[in-house]
Amino acid sequence: MPTEPPVTGWVFPDLAQLPDDGGADDLVGMGADLEPGTLLAAYRQGLFPMPSDDPGLGMLWWSPVERGVLPLDGLRVSRSLRQSVRKMEVRVDTVFDDVIWACADPDRDGAWIDEEILDAYTRLHELGWAHSVEVWQDDDLVGGLYGVAVGGLFAGESMFHRVTDASKVALVGLVGLMSDEHADRRVLDVQWRTDHLASLGVVSVARPDYLRMIADAAAVPLPEAFR
Repeated sequence: MPTEPPVTGWVFPDLAQLPDDGGADDLVGMGADLEPGTLLAAYRQGLFPMPSDDPGLGMLWWSPVERGVLPLDGLRVSRSLRQSVRKMEVRVDTVFDDVIWACADPDRDGAWIDEEILDAYTRLHELGWAHSVEVWQDDDLVGGLYGVAVGGLFAGESMFHRVTDASKVALVGLVGLMSDEHADRRVLDVQWRTDHLASLGVVSVARPDYLRMIADAAAVPLPEAFR
């Protein structure tokens, strides 16, 4: 089971008090640190960090007004993806470092994972909170994703692929890991809905609804694979 770190000394904004109309903003905070207790407090309250391009701003904390969520019963698996699933193997937490480093590759479009993020999530993994879902083919790591599991919430952070469909196979594998007797209360958070993710079944959830979902998910035990 995960090890609970010391409680953070930082206070995050009360998202329930933020506007949810046209004046709302996805960015809800700046600063703080990336200690394990701080990160867990953020996820439990509906926030996640991303570094700023401006080092003077410090860490940025986000809670999208419209959150990207993948309903576990809503995953869309095409015929070609089913074929890829049959050709690949999914493993959990065997090479977390390799997965997060692959996600951080600075040559990728939109690369945002810096050394501070790498160190922070590696510490979370060592404490049992951050996990990798890996895709293997012929004993080669060809794709995967990583994220944070807190009760019934899995907050996806990033994914990568080296062969066609490998990151999608990781997502299929993750949905399978979460699809147990508590599946109707689990939340698979992907931060923002994009056209690509929407093609896989991701929907947008208004912030107040997302906060209610993760509050309910907090009482749900971790999936067996993440204990």
